[in-house]
This record gives sequence, structure tokens and C-alpha cells, in this order.
Amino acid sequence: MSATSSETPREKVHNGSDGSDPSDSGAPGRRAVPLLNVANLLTLSRLVIVPLFLVGLFAQGGQSTGWRLFATALFALASITDHLDGRLARKWGLVTDFGKIADPIADKALVGSALVGLSVLGELPWWVTLVIAAREIGITLLRFWVIRFGVIPASVGGKAKTLAQVLAIGLFLLPLPAAFDPVRWVVTGVALVLTVGTGIDYVVRALRIRARGTARR
Repeated sequence: MSATSSETPREKVHNGSDGSDPSDSGAPGRRAVPLLNVANLLTLSRLVIVPLFLVGLFAQGGQSTGWRLFATALFALASITDHLDGRLARKWGLVTDFGKIADPIADKALVGSALVGLSVLGELPWWVTLVIAAREIGITLLRFWVIRFGVIPASVGGKAKTLAQVLAIGLFLLPLPAAFDPVRWVVTGVALVLTVGTGIDYVVRALRIRARGTARR
């Protein structure tokens, strides 16, 4: 969801649009990037926010308006850091190997915890959570399967998917009256269509990259 997602602009930032590693400090003219930089700190802050978010979500059985607003605010804050860390890494050249690993983990931890939490509370059907979780886990495994052959760049669909997931989760987190249920489900439906559609597109592009890489060997 990055949330939290697997196809956000940070994918290019942390891997390079041409498949190269922009954090290679051994390359001529490249400076070493400190591990503790503002982009990585923002990523870490997202991981720290996750347990606090869950506390707010489950406080008083998830029925407290104040706690739900608190949880929603934390989710929104974490989603903003998801956008900022990649933008700052790109602008200031703060790409690190740690960022490549921690960023997608933080994205999935945020979106995954929100989906599972809402399903545990009985406010979001488990099948919605399972569809999104299966897609995200599958794409992560697929990325590792093709990473030695190249990097799959971010797509417009992937960015739209991430936005739709965040909006859908936000609508379910907010203590809104039942009159908003149709809006929630329309946004959730869009998120699911984009989740499945971009997942299929990701598989196709991954297979093409692997096929080209294998042919060159």
C-alpha cells in the first residue's frame, strides 16, 4: 500500500533507472553516502510509527473516535514520509543499500498492518487484505527472482495503485458514518483493480527482463 508500495518512485531512486547501482561509492567521482541521512531516518521513522499506529487502532476495541483519529493521523504522516524519503534521496544523492532494503519493508509493514488490523476489527473483509497481501509479497519475491538481470522501473499504474490503497485505508480508518460506505467501497474497488492489474503487468515485465538477461548469457 507504501503505502506504502513496490512500484513507487523510490524503486528508481534506490536502484537506478538503468539497472545500475547509484549508491556505488567506488565509482569514479562518486562520494560515499552516510548511512544516517535524512532519507533513511524518514524510512526508519515509518517503521517506528507502525507499532504506535496499531496501538491507536486497537485502543478501546477500535471504537474510540479519538484513538481512531490518532491512528489515522499517524498513517497519514507515515504515508507522507513514504513520499519524502525517495524524493530527498533523489534530490540530494542519499541512496544507500540500507535504503534499498528498508524502504520497501517499511512500506509493506505500514500498509500490511493497517489492512490486517482493520480485518481483525471486522471492518474490512479478509479477502481484500489477502488479495493485496498476496500481490505485494508475490511482487517482492519476483523482484528478487529477476534482480540479477535488471530492475523493473516504476510505472504510472504502480503509483496510482499506491495512492488508491492509501486512500482506501484512510477512509476505513476514519470514524465516518455509514453514509460514507459506498465511497469507501468505490475507492477500495479501484485499489483492488489497480493492485491486480499492475501485478499482472509487473509479472509480464519481469519475465521479459529475465528472458533478455538469459539470452545474453
